[in-house]
Amino acid sequence: MSLFKSLFGSKAELSDKFEVLEASRYKEAISDPKVQLVDVRTAREYQRWHIGSAINIDFFNARDFQKSFDKLQKDKPVYLYCQSGNRSQKAARKLIEMGFEKIYDLKGGILRWQ
Repeated sequence: MSLFKSLFGSKAELSDKFEVLEASRYKEAISDPKVQLVDVRTAREYQRWHIGSAINIDFFNARDFQKSFDKLQKDKPVYLYCQSGNRSQKAARKLIEMGFEKIYDLKGGILRWQ
């Protein structure tokens, strides 16, 4: 393993496991009721409005974040979103480190959903 790869990770490895989807493709993908759909905003943001049957796992609550994602299936895709796309991309990096195989993110967050 090269020093660069060990310090910064493999970009190809991240891109194989993570994909940002436009709202129309995201909407189509989450139409299956069995999908693992996760809102990583705060509980207050989630209560105001969320997408469909999304579960709320607050990115800023580190202890509960880990425990909650441990309950999800790592071999099935996870669909993330937040307010603008920033938190969900950070969450995706954590999920890849936790061993999740495929993560999709809503481009522009819930702001682009409406």
